[in-house]
Amino acid sequence: MLHRLAIAATLTACALTVGGERADAQSSSLRTMTLVVPFPAGGPTDTIGRIMAEGLQSSLGHTVIVENVAGATGSIGTGKVARSNADGQTLILGTIATHVFNGAAYPLKYDVVKDFEPISLIAFDPQIIAVKKDLPVTDLVQLISWLKDNPNKAVAGTAGIGSTSHVSAVKFQALTGTQFTFVPYRGLGPAMRDLVAGHIDILFDLAANSVPQVRAGTIKGLAVTSPTRIASAPEIPTADEAGLREFHFVNWHAIWAPRGTPAAVTARLNAAVRKVLTDPSVLKRLADIGQEIPSPERQTPQALATYQTEEIARWWPVIKAADIRAE
Repeated sequence: MLHRLAIAATLTACALTVGGERADAQSSSLRTMTLVVPFPAGGPTDTIGRIMAEGLQSSLGHTVIVENVAGATGSIGTGKVARSNADGQTLILGTIATHVFNGAAYPLKYDVVKDFEPISLIAFDPQIIAVKKDLPVTDLVQLISWLKDNPNKAVAGTAGIGSTSHVSAVKFQALTGTQFTFVPYRGLGPAMRDLVAGHIDILFDLAANSVPQVRAGTIKGLAVTSPTRIASAPEIPTADEAGLREFHFVNWHAIWAPRGTPAAVTARLNAAVRKVLTDPSVLKRLADIGQEIPSPERQTPQALATYQTEEIARWWPVIKAADIRAE
């Protein structure tokens, strides 16, 4: 009798354990994943983030929401993710600004490399040198000439100190010998609204943000900063073609998880991202806003880690030499 009771107790315990594990797994699969976009809604990173969130939701089989946490050129949202639980439920869609530039320009309370686990590169995004519709120039050479004739009269919007729009504009000034004033915004979305409204004159903007406006005729796109023209706006010449040799700048987007996220989780997330980046509808949506997708061998966590290290070695000396820093 005692033997039968012991067996029954053991079976009950096993059933409870298995049931608990199934419940935990079900609970985990039903939990909402958050993809933090560290810039305002309506900007280029937000647009890409929402495309990726939809794809990941389908790939992973549970809800993925986008949370915009803007401020300090993305460092507020990035810091929030750095402090999040390392369970794979909170990710960040970062850029060259958040995970390279900010490490040199801002006194951060986190490390842009050590406090994150790389998941995958997502897309490469060249800039477009854009001007307001009624600025009296029609090409890049005319813009440079006009800026030289009107020093410090033009206003260029930026997404903040150390942002892509700021760093590339400083580089442009150095190459052309021009001078103009910077006005920081909380992101490229708000800056674009003011460019369309004519409140600012110039914006060194990401293609994802500016191509739709160029198509609509609300702004003028004078040059693209990639070595080749982009398929979504083939009418816009490269900076090389437009008369400014070697002015190349390509932003990129990538996904990271907080430091300490288990390898099995990062592998699962990487597989989900790679699946999204083979979806024809996702690829078309990204291509329509000027995005170039990295090759499959560049979509691994290791490839992202290596690329980030290379970009830090390339850009930190430039940023420090130009004394681009936030107090």
